[in-house]
Amino acid sequence: MTGSAVPEDVDLERANVARMYDYWLGGACNFAVDREHADRIEASNHTARHAARSNRTFLRRVVRSCLARGIDQFLDLGSGVPTVGNVHEIAPDARVAYVDHEAVAVAHSREILAGIDRASVTQADLADAEAVLTAPGVADLLDFSRPVAVLAIAVLHYVPGDLTALLAPYRARLVPGGVLAISHVSDEQDDPDLADRIRAAAEVFRGSANPVTLRSRAELAAPFEGLAIDAPGTVDVTDWPDARPDVVPVGMYAVCAALTTASPTAPPSTPPAPPAS
Repeated sequence: MTGSAVPEDVDLERANVARMYDYWLGGACNFAVDREHADRIEASNHTARHAARSNRTFLRRVVRSCLARGIDQFLDLGSGVPTVGNVHEIAPDARVAYVDHEAVAVAHSREILAGIDRASVTQADLADAEAVLTAPGVADLLDFSRPVAVLAIAVLHYVPGDLTALLAPYRARLVPGGVLAISHVSDEQDDPDLADRIRAAAEVFRGSANPVTLRSRAELAAPFEGLAIDAPGTVDVTDWPDARPDVVPVGMYAVCAALTTASPTAPPSTPPAPPAS
C-alpha cells in the first residue's frame, strides 16, 4: 500500500471488501491479505474483477443521469477507497458526502478530498442511519430540502438484515426529485452457472471482514415500492440503462428510482450554509 501510514485500528489479519475492490480496480490502497482473498474469490467466480469494474461504470452512469435531472447533491453510502472515477470527479460542481466504515478507505479519502470544500468523508456504519444523517460531513453539506441522490453501489450485500428497513431512513429524507440507486449481488439468476458462481464467491467472503448476504430480486425491489423506477427496471448492472448483449453479466442487479410525490414521513430539513468558495 502507498500513501499515508496505516491507521492504528485497521485489521491486517482479515481481508476487507473496500480494499479488495480497490485492488480489482487497479488501486494501491490494499494489503497482501486483501489481494490474496480477492484472488481466491476470482478463482471461484471469474467475473469478480469484471463485476467491480462494471459497478464503477454503473456508478458513472447513475451520477450522469442524476446530473441530467438537475440533481447536484449526492450521498454515497459505502463509498470505499476513492479510486479514479468517484462521484466528485464525475460531478465536480456537486456537493458529495462520502460515507464508509473502513478506516483505510476513510483515511485515503480525507487525503484526496483535502481542499475540496464541496466534498466530505464520514466514517460511519450505513446501518446506523441516524449517525450518518446527523454527521457534520453529511448534515452540514447536503440540503435535504432539495433533491439528493442516495447511492448504495455494491455495498448493501455486505450488510445483514431487512433491506427495506435498512434503507427506510434514507428514503424518508428524499424530497420530490430525489433519487435512490443501488446495485446488489444476487444468486437469483436465469443462468444457473452464474448463480452457482455467485454462491461460491459468497462462501469465500465468509472468511473476510465482510460476509455476503444474498437477496432475491423481490427483496431488492421492496425498498423502492411507491417510487418511480427508471427503465429498464431491475437489471444486471451491465444492462443499465441500456442492454449490452455483448457484455458478460456479473450477477449484480441495478435499481434506480426517483421520488415523484412528497413523502409524509420525511422530517423537516434546515438547509446548510453554502460551502466557502
